[in-house]
Amino acid sequence: MRDTFATALKDAMRGGDKRRTSTLRLILAAIKDRDIANRGVGKDPVSDDEILAVLGKMVRQRAESAEAFEQGGRIELAEQEREEIAIIRDFLPKQLDEAGMRQACRSVVNDIGAGGLRDMGKCMNTLKERYPGAMDFSKASGIVKDMLQ
Repeated sequence: MRDTFATALKDAMRGGDKRRTSTLRLILAAIKDRDIANRGVGKDPVSDDEILAVLGKMVRQRAESAEAFEQGGRIELAEQEREEIAIIRDFLPKQLDEAGMRQACRSVVNDIGAGGLRDMGKCMNTLKERYPGAMDFSKASGIVKDMLQ
């Protein structure tokens, strides 16, 4: 994935796309920060799954910021955040829709043989392993919780 970001950054710089260039630089900086944090505790550089988690976090942060800007009447800043979300999502796997998310949750609950809320953690860990970056896990958590009750 790192090569993908480097290539995309070069292409954006050549094309003169300032928004895409700055967003890709932010992505690379976030990955480098995570690498440095891992190095401090003796871990390997971040894997592609961890990179997907970083991208998901960046999307959530920008969505929250866009909403706050919109409520504050700063529409131009909200649009800027939404443009960055679109750029980041180009590098994420296709997101599951509501029906797909429910099906995935149902499948995991059945595969694990979850019998109650005490199995919630196992279900969520399995979802994160099988669908990294492909769903909003906070929404999936609510779906799994409803299924286990």
